[in-house]
Amino acid sequence: MAGSSSESDDDALPISVWVENVRTAEGRLLHERADLPGESRRATLRTVRGMWLRSERLRLTGRADIVEFRPEPYPVEYKRGKSKPNDCDTVQLCAQALCLEEMLGASIARGAIFYGNPRRRLEIDFTPELRARTEDLAATMHRLYRNRETPAAVPGPYCRNCSLVDVCLPQATAQEDGAARWVAQQVRSLQREV
Repeated sequence: MAGSSSESDDDALPISVWVENVRTAEGRLLHERADLPGESRRATLRTVRGMWLRSERLRLTGRADIVEFRPEPYPVEYKRGKSKPNDCDTVQLCAQALCLEEMLGASIARGAIFYGNPRRRLEIDFTPELRARTEDLAATMHRLYRNRETPAAVPGPYCRNCSLVDVCLPQATAQEDGAARWVAQQVRSLQREV
């Protein structure tokens, strides 16, 4: 979910970190209209922007970019770039659908992700497998948060364009001894400069 967070068993507030770069700025511009709470109507289509979502069962909260009521709810998530090779976008959209189902007592079969590149919607079916994966990931997130565990980073080419690369330090946290090795590399680098 856009701006999704978790609520721990001890009700501690989640920590949020944001670093702006060109890609996040482009994404922000793409979201400007979708993120302005409000609604519009056109014939039988009602569109709600910036709708707050919550699931007590999954302990998730967040905000949907757009929910179309056709009349059945149809979540639409906006993404700046193109489809990713993993399922993170579809899981995010499915989490929105699961929240909407709980909130509205409705059954939601599908939604869409609008990709800024190539500027088109990709319709997503909320299959039993996608629903199970989304619920499993929510449970895993809560377990990690409750146990104060941070999973090891999985560095890849996508890190190069991430606005949080200097906060996440994927090379430092990718392996158990990664942080010690990274610190040693930084010290060696500083010694060379002196």
